[in-house]
Amino acid sequence: MKGTELAKNSFPSTAFHFKLRRMKADFDVRYTAQLARLNLSEEEIAKFQAQLSQVLEYVEKLKAVDVTNVEPTAHTNPVFNVFRADEPRDWFDAQTALANAPRQANGLFSVTKVVE
Repeated sequence: MKGTELAKNSFPSTAFHFKLRRMKADFDVRYTAQLARLNLSEEEIAKFQAQLSQVLEYVEKLKAVDVTNVEPTAHTNPVFNVFRADEPRDWFDAQTALANAPRQANGLFSVTKVVE
């Protein structure tokens, strides 16, 4: 295959389509519910199977989308760091930090043991 043919519509890949078709036929809601330890009624299983099939059919439509000039992104909107500058400043000392502690020992907070 030439590079231009491969880049024309590289997502979703052929392997993805094969896996998706196979998933439609083989996906077992009952088995998945069992793995998740969910007790589903027969009506719920049928309902979820139908809903999942609709979702997978919609995902199948994505292969028709031309993504040739679309740059991969992690977010739909640009995301920038909004952190303040890291500047040193005065802080309270250990005595001030321990002033409201219910229990303290040797200049440290004393807490109830939670691990056996």
